[in-house]
Amino acid sequence: MSNKSDKGKNEKSKSDKGDGYKVISDNRQARFLYEILETYEAGIQLTGTEVKSIRAGRVNLQDGYALIRNGEAWLINAHVSPYTASGEYFNHEPRRTRKLLLHREEIRKLIGKVEQQGLTLVPLKMYFKRGWVKVTIALGKGKKLHDKREDMKRRDDQRDMRRAMKNY
Repeated sequence: MSNKSDKGKNEKSKSDKGDGYKVISDNRQARFLYEILETYEAGIQLTGTEVKSIRAGRVNLQDGYALIRNGEAWLINAHVSPYTASGEYFNHEPRRTRKLLLHREEIRKLIGKVEQQGLTLVPLKMYFKRGWVKVTIALGKGKKLHDKREDMKRRDDQRDMRRAMKNY
């Protein structure tokens, strides 16, 4: 007998949850309002009903932002809708403050840049990575009105060029 057939049955992948990367919520408005300088990946501390609601895709990061208080990072004002299947008793507060899980060195870097340079921490994406909920937060500098107009003009020009090339 050959061992080829047995070998495939006994081997398992590195993780049972998959190596997938599934985006749940994308804060596209943040890229319009802020000039993104640096991004960081952070874990997030959640309750059970929050995870279930996030799996259903019921998240809105648009009004959210992050702060650093007492050496810890916090995600504030991000809306995770209550999980409807569990009833009202065990549910979570939709806009509660959630702790972001970052390394101490990353938090120190962020403290320096936020306090000294006057930058803002903005959540860009929430996604699943190997079964864990992750948030991409970014250091952003607020755009002025003329910068926003410039971006819109550039986007319109690129769209027109693509149309012209397509029709050509």
